[in-house]
Amino acid sequence: MAKTANGAFYGTGRRKSSVARVYLTPGTGKIIVNKRELDEYFGPETLKVIINQPFKVTNTEGKYDVKVNVKGGGTTGQAGAIRHGIARALLEADSDEFRPLLKSAGYLTRDPRSKERKKYGLKKARKAPQFSKR
Repeated sequence: MAKTANGAFYGTGRRKSSVARVYLTPGTGKIIVNKRELDEYFGPETLKVIINQPFKVTNTEGKYDVKVNVKGGGTTGQAGAIRHGIARALLEADSDEFRPLLKSAGYLTRDPRSKERKKYGLKKARKAPQFSKR
C-alpha cells in the first residue's frame, strides 16, 4: 500500500496526448480537476460518466476525494486519462480486491490509439485532395 507524503494514493493516466496526475484521498467523493469542480471543467455528461467508471466497478463511489492535474489533448482524451489515473490510484489503495475488477473492465490498459500522422500529398492522414478528371 504505497502512499504519497500527504497520505494520498497516486496514479498517472494517459490517453492520446493527455496526461493526468491523480491523487485519491479518503473522503466524500469530491472531484477537483485543475483546481475547478468536475461539473465546471467538463461540460458533457458522458465525460463525467467516463471519469466515474472505476468507482462504479469497484463500489467505491463517494469514498474518495479526487484531485487531478491534467494537461494536453482535448476533453475526451483528458477524461480517458483521468479514468486511467483513477484506476491506477485505486490499485495503490487496495490492489488485491480491485485489480481483477478493474482489469476485466479494461481500465488498467493504456489506450494505444493516437492521431495518425499526416502524409505528404494528402490534406490529412488519409484525406486526399478532390479528384478532377480534367
